[in-house]
Amino acid sequence: MFREITIGQYYPAESRLHRLDPRVKLFGTLIYLISIFIANDIWGFLFLTVMLGVVIGLSKVPFSYMVKGLKGIVTLLIIAGVFNLFMTPGQTLAQLGPLTISDVGLKNAVLMTARMIFLIIGTSIMTLTTTPNQLTDGLEISLAPLTLINVPVHEIALMMSIALRFIPILVEETDKIMKAQMARGADFESGGIVKKAKAMVPLLVPLFVSAFRRASDLALAMEARCYHGGEGRTKMKPLRYEEYDKRAYVWIVLYLLVLIVIRVVF
Repeated sequence: MFREITIGQYYPAESRLHRLDPRVKLFGTLIYLISIFIANDIWGFLFLTVMLGVVIGLSKVPFSYMVKGLKGIVTLLIIAGVFNLFMTPGQTLAQLGPLTISDVGLKNAVLMTARMIFLIIGTSIMTLTTTPNQLTDGLEISLAPLTLINVPVHEIALMMSIALRFIPILVEETDKIMKAQMARGADFESGGIVKKAKAMVPLLVPLFVSAFRRASDLALAMEARCYHGGEGRTKMKPLRYEEYDKRAYVWIVLYLLVLIVIRVVF
């Protein structure tokens, strides 16, 4: 189950998306997140689906690999859909005992589920096509103006980079601990929600201990290398815009404008 998490993992491939500057991908992801909430009807989501399919094709990351990331949030999708379906007032479409399905509730349930699916897949593309180092450099440069108001941009970018690096490590560690506990007779699958929650205790305790130990080792390693923040530090591979990066900015802006036109017209 934990190996199905794709967020934070990098998928090496030779594609146009992999070659893009990380600042372009960060900007594109931000615009994409905004566009998810701009789309409000079938035409908007149809356009989103087509464009997302094009980007996935350009990334050369298998679609089946991206979909694996949705398996971990199936329960969350179901809960969000059910709450929107039955808890939203409006014109009654169906009555299931004390529960009522309204037209507004049905629309909200579909929109919420679709947006969460698009959100997971879209954000996964950025991390799958960008190494943690590139993502850190791009984020640090993009947020550089905030240093004028004493925001620790370098430290924030470093923390995000470390967090992304730790995701696959902790997933692998969780898998090892789970297999060890199952060999000792632990059962993580059967029973109700309460029983499954209790069964997670022997998994979470050693996982937290391992995570804190790794964090302590990392802190000692950084201190041993005389790390003192980002002031005065240089980059081994400084970011430079290429011609295709500039064209990508144009396509991103056009994408947003087309979606706004679809929202206004339809």
